Amino acid sequence: MKFLVGQIPGGTAVFFVSGDSAINLTEQDSSLGPDLLGVMTSGKTLDELQDISTRGRSVPVASLKPALPIASPGMTICLGLNYVDHVKEGGYEIPKYPVFFMRTQRSLMPAGAPMMRPACSEQLDYEAELMVVIGKAGKHITPEEALNHVFGYTIFNDGSVRDFQRKSHQWTSGKNFDATGAIGPFVVSKDALPEGAAGLKIESRVGDEILQSATTSDMMWSVASTISAVSEFAALCPGDLIAMGTPPGVGHAKTPPRWLRDGETIEVEIEGIGICANPVVNEVKL
Repeated sequence: MKFLVGQIPGGTAVFFVSGDSAINLTEQDSSLGPDLLGVMTSGKTLDELQDISTRGRSVPVASLKPALPIASPGMTICLGLNYVDHVKEGGYEIPKYPVFFMRTQRSLMPAGAPMMRPACSEQLDYEAELMVVIGKAGKHITPEEALNHVFGYTIFNDGSVRDFQRKSHQWTSGKNFDATGAIGPFVVSKDALPEGAAGLKIESRVGDEILQSATTSDMMWSVASTISAVSEFAALCPGDLIAMGTPPGVGHAKTPPRWLRDGETIEVEIEGIGICANPVVNEVKL
């Protein structure tokens, strides 16, 4: 199943997406709540959700303004340096353990919302990434059991301000500028994609300019092994998000560097999931 959390008068609702049409599931069953966390904790199966979707009136997907799939994720953890060629283009050594960093709530925004090019830097970069949506709690999860904890997958654009990222060995500042991490608009349940979302084409572009193009099979750490590694130090809960790293082709590695500019629209597409598109706008100092 494919889901979209969209804005409605007075709040948000969960929509089931089929082709170019969407049906408001929350309107049909209020227990599902305003975002996917309610769906995951409702106890309803995908078959039951499919049945609920048959009762509603469809609207065009294009008429919906996306909201974050999870309004307030308990944890948004990101994996860096997960594609060998991206590691090499950045001048890093191949890591022996996943490189993790965290994203704050205010750094995130939905697909379609403006991506903020900060006033203090010209070096806003793009990073196309697969994002895992956790649906089942757990800790000390084995790789063999890890995919049982996945609800589905979405798209992430890990907008990075490179000069700030490189000010220290910790990446926190460069990865957490306000409104630089785009998520969505669609979440696809794991049953509708290959196991572990492997082998999916992943691409970023501005207009006809292809910036990155790879496959999720190129990841060094799989979804299962990443979930297992995270769960060694942090309990995972429904609604937690894990971004799986970006392939080569990022802007800072190009000659000359290719930074995002005001007025452009950056798109990230993952096969079987959809397109996350965001206009780039200059921050206005208040």
